[in-house]
Amino acid sequence: MAGEKRVSAASARDHTRRVKLKSSSQRCSGMFRSIVVIFLVGIMALGYQAIQPPPPKICGSPGGPPITAPRIKLRDGRHLAYKEHGVSKETANYKIVFVHGFDCNRHIALVPSAEIMEDLGIYILSFDRPGYAESDPDPRRTPQSLALDIEELADQLELGSNFYVVGYSMGGQAVWGCLKYISHRLAGAALLAPVVNYWWPGLPADLSTEAYYQQFPRDQWALRVAHYLPWLTYWWNTQKWFPGSSAAGRNPKVFSPQDLEILAGMTKSRDPKVAAAMGSGRQQGEHESAVRDLIVGFGSWEFSPVQLQNPFPSNEGPVHLWQGDDDRLVPVTLQRHISQQLPWINYHEIPGAGHLFDQAMADTIFKAFLTGEK
Repeated sequence: MAGEKRVSAASARDHTRRVKLKSSSQRCSGMFRSIVVIFLVGIMALGYQAIQPPPPKICGSPGGPPITAPRIKLRDGRHLAYKEHGVSKETANYKIVFVHGFDCNRHIALVPSAEIMEDLGIYILSFDRPGYAESDPDPRRTPQSLALDIEELADQLELGSNFYVVGYSMGGQAVWGCLKYISHRLAGAALLAPVVNYWWPGLPADLSTEAYYQQFPRDQWALRVAHYLPWLTYWWNTQKWFPGSSAAGRNPKVFSPQDLEILAGMTKSRDPKVAAAMGSGRQQGEHESAVRDLIVGFGSWEFSPVQLQNPFPSNEGPVHLWQGDDDRLVPVTLQRHISQQLPWINYHEIPGAGHLFDQAMADTIFKAFLTGEK
């Protein structure tokens, strides 16, 4: 009996030890799982924080850039900064709203020489697109909202019932929007090397794909992100692990030899104060300026310019498109297809030209656009 009791007591102690060990093991396993969960949540929180753009530095706000330009206040409370060129609007024969390109501002406007503006009576109104320089950001920016901003700008500055629009490069998204949504207000429209969205319906898949893969790999990835993962676009173009968009990074390799000559000439002729003003495009932050341009320009549009109907069926106004055949940023092959699909556009292909146009070309463009001069 005594032996059985000793065995029973030993068994009880063994069972107790096993229970304690199992309980300790469970506690350790549960603690490890908790640590892993906390670690993963921390990594996700850090990742989320890393991809979030900083808030914009609104002009005129505490800590923001100063307001130096004349501005209008839109119905939704935002402000648009603008600059006037040429003759007075009261005496002008032609009133034009100019829409600047990617990473630019109201100071970087392709305008004809002072002599031509005086002879023809040209008034040009350039403005900072939302988020650029001194215009307030618009997180809901679309080609339609840009067109409506232009209409309200023209009305507040009393340009009359009809006016012309000219859009350069990424400014083309606004002109396409004007042709779609406010064509009844237009006297005519000109697109200068307008950026093409590779995902527009109506572009042949083989042609679009071929043009897409002619870009640098870094630009292929940057546009994929802007189109498919727009919320990641800011991080993609500001992180340092691998290269983002060439245009956003201001890489000179995207320009043709003629473009580089034009840029060199512009740099030499600039007054230092003007040069400083020209470089203020991103002063409120990259996300609502250059990055927003990529998201809007290469995102999913509510319409396709390739499928637009003629906005001037009775020839109420001219529509022109100028494109260099050596443009390294906008594929000439896609521009040719668009012009073939839209025969109401007067298409001008410039041999040897890249993405930029010089003063002589600016004079030629405006005379052809406004007077029909060849």
